[in-house]
Amino acid sequence: MTDARLGLEPVAAHDPVEIDDQEYDAAVLAPIVDRDGEDHLLFTRRADHLGEHPGQMSFPGGGAEPRDGTILDTALREANEEIGLEPSEAEVVGQLDDIRTVTEYAVTPFVAHVPDREYVRDDNEVAEIVVLPLSGLLDPENYEYERRSHPYYGEVVIHYFHVNGYTVWGATGRILVQLLELATAFEAPETVDRSET
Repeated sequence: MTDARLGLEPVAAHDPVEIDDQEYDAAVLAPIVDRDGEDHLLFTRRADHLGEHPGQMSFPGGGAEPRDGTILDTALREANEEIGLEPSEAEVVGQLDDIRTVTEYAVTPFVAHVPDREYVRDDNEVAEIVVLPLSGLLDPENYEYERRSHPYYGEVVIHYFHVNGYTVWGATGRILVQLLELATAFEAPETVDRSET
């Protein structure tokens, strides 16, 4: 039986690596939901008609806009637009390392406690709101990885979490790995430089 709680002190204390050499800036919110005495993480499944990463599992978030005062404001605004989370409902715990994406974004992830309630998705962007249990994400039977050759970054490691019929991978998988490594006993098979993948 895995521990069904995240130890968030290391997340709060983490000094995040920031990336400032990408064409675009974006932010995501990794929402933690306390359900039935166990931590869960809230994901969105992107709408199938979207041009970038259709149908993939992601955390609520998106590109920065001029009206955003800070990159955290970007994450909170996007979560409000995508799932109806009010900014005042998010109890932000900490910030993870920025990651680069193949679409030339520097993505800043934030971790926050959010209420366990029914959220309302934006039909244009979100096909489904999915809440997955921490115990399922930590189950070794649900995790796999592969090495791939990247044209710019050389050999990279791709993480896959298969839980309740959903697969979390790609940029969201990389963010999830760092969160789990900081907040649980989870260890990826080898260290992945998130600034290089």
